[in-house]
Amino acid sequence: MIVEARLMVSPRMLERLSAYRRLLAKWIAEKRERIYSHELGALAGATPAQVRRDVMTIGFTGSPARGYDATGLLQRIGELLDPQEPVRVALLGVGFLGRAVLDYFSGRSPNYAIVAAFDVSSEKVGRVIHGVRCYHIEELDEQAREQAIDLGVIAVPAPVAQSVAERACRAGLRGLLNFAPAKLHVPPEVHVENVDLAVSLEKVAFFARHGSRRREVQS
Repeated sequence: MIVEARLMVSPRMLERLSAYRRLLAKWIAEKRERIYSHELGALAGATPAQVRRDVMTIGFTGSPARGYDATGLLQRIGELLDPQEPVRVALLGVGFLGRAVLDYFSGRSPNYAIVAAFDVSSEKVGRVIHGVRCYHIEELDEQAREQAIDLGVIAVPAPVAQSVAERACRAGLRGLLNFAPAKLHVPPEVHVENVDLAVSLEKVAFFARHGSRRREVQS
């Protein structure tokens, strides 16, 4: 659970809030000022009651007759989700997936920036790739201190993912986004978020075969 300003926010609720924010931004861009819980729920794939509970939890209120002020709700979610200072991120592994991650994050968000990349390949170390300098993985400790790196994105093959995670933890990184198909064992104070592309593809294929008509949130 995430505790901020006496709020208890579960990982699933955090995902919903992130989805609400994207949807509210589109809603406001269409010149609509207010939104009802059933409208936001329909867009996000949540029930109206779930939306109301989430919004109440973050301390925002609306009116049964007029719904929620869309701009105010968007701002409140931003206050909760956005860090006070930009988060500095290290990319661990600069293969095809790592390069795609670099390209995805390039200029996408002012709150998160990949400031350094790490690899073992002599063809990559010392180069600037997608605007980010690549260092040898053995330099992670030093660069994490010098550049005040907070988080790491692991994009290495599964057999070396654990050793890379351990090195990241020793360097003081407190959170890891793991793209490697491997279960990581890290200290309890380090949060790991796993992104398993194979599982996601299997899920998509399953629902496609069975003709699912679920509404999914678009990023």
